[in-house]
Amino acid sequence: MGAGELTMMHSWIIGYLYANREREIFQKDIEANFSIARSTATGILQLMEKKGYIRREPVAYDARLKRVMLTEKGEELQQNTMKAIRNLEQKMRSGISPDDMDTFFRVIRTIRSNVENCHKETDRRRD
Repeated sequence: MGAGELTMMHSWIIGYLYANREREIFQKDIEANFSIARSTATGILQLMEKKGYIRREPVAYDARLKRVMLTEKGEELQQNTMKAIRNLEQKMRSGISPDDMDTFFRVIRTIRSNVENCHKETDRRRD
């Protein structure tokens, strides 16, 4: 099964599990991190488990809890995704000097800050 069979949410969860693979992650952590309901998380995780991207294992200290972990297939998918992103970024930066990239990101940060300030001003006017 390829990445085309996954939704964006599946991909985000795989990325989250990969980034936190040294920690114990439970369904409630996924619910909180992605602001999704328990029933939604249950359905998503069941499908991901069925497709072989994750597994859920009980923990010794609490029989009610099941740790959510990537399978080898899930880890491989995430590694391939990260490699593809790095390759794309490299192609996009081709012919652009490091100084120009620094300038670009500085300008983007300034624009983001300006947008956030506009939102704050709008919120204050409403109050």
